[in-house]
Amino acid sequence: MANLELSGDAAGFWRGRRVFLTGHTGFKGGWLTALLHRLGAEVTGYALAPEPGPSLYDMARIGELTAASHIGDIRDGAALTAAMWDARPSIVLHLAAQALVGRARAEPADTFDTNVMGTVRLLDAVRATPSVEAVVVVTSDKVYDNVEWPWAYRETDRLGGKEPYGASKAACEIVLQAYRHSYFSGDRPVPIASARAGNVIGGGDWAAVRLVPDAIRAFADGRPLIARNPAAVRPWQHVLEPLAGYLRLAQALTAGLALPEDGALNFGPAAEDAWPVARVIDALAARWGEGAAWRQDPAVQPYEARLLEVDSARARGLLGWSPKWRLEAGLDRTVDWYRAVQDGEDPRAVTLRQIEEHLHA
Repeated sequence: MANLELSGDAAGFWRGRRVFLTGHTGFKGGWLTALLHRLGAEVTGYALAPEPGPSLYDMARIGELTAASHIGDIRDGAALTAAMWDARPSIVLHLAAQALVGRARAEPADTFDTNVMGTVRLLDAVRATPSVEAVVVVTSDKVYDNVEWPWAYRETDRLGGKEPYGASKAACEIVLQAYRHSYFSGDRPVPIASARAGNVIGGGDWAAVRLVPDAIRAFADGRPLIARNPAAVRPWQHVLEPLAGYLRLAQALTAGLALPEDGALNFGPAAEDAWPVARVIDALAARWGEGAAWRQDPAVQPYEARLLEVDSARARGLLGWSPKWRLEAGLDRTVDWYRAVQDGEDPRAVTLRQIEEHLHA
């Protein structure tokens, strides 16, 4: 499906297109804002202020790449609706969320409120904004009822959640079904899809209790990384891989793509790129060089699935999407980003350079 490519002449789809992006101050949202800016889109962002400390949003001056940057809470329905109405977007991309598994365990009520009711407020804002042609809501690969079987989860598999973060994202999927059938069919058929991606890596992630930023901080400080669950297997991919998928999906929805009843697509790496945590840490340490080391945390850890993979055959078949960079290349770019910034390069320039490399890969 060459018409869904994001490089070359077909990038004209995004040139001048109005996009409303929630979560633009976050790691994935910052990269997506920069990618959309490169493609010529007119982006309006809506999100909380970035967490205290370093952030891609501040370091790469992401706000300057938007037509408007609103700092607000997605649970504030009136402010969210007003911002969307003023933006008059064609495409809505919903990435804003409480995305940390550990914080969700410590603050379950806030996590459910943000992830579930925030999505409800977002969809109500879409209802009030007649310009919207398509909506992509990013959930997670953790929406599945993970019984740790040895094969990848498909979109038709049962949803669930044995911990608050996954349960909150599975609940979002049910909200989407209700709104899709109750409000966005019939007289106003706005296509709404959910995008389920796994663990992403890339430069500019500074979140606490997340593997790559924890490793980079430890290596830079000359201390060993303490790993919680080194045997856990995850489907790792560079952040630009699912982001390109989200844009292909939004473009296809505006072109009339008919999704299956569940309205969902997985965006995961090749099966060979589902690595144990220990192997990822070893690869990061090898790329970082002298002084990079790690050891396992001897403390008893809370529940965390040991095996989770997703099957992206639907995204390949419907969108022609597949990752451009294998995990080895993604790890190269990730460490290169942090090293370049540590050596004094402009974080925005490094980010845009890697976007350019990905577009032309």
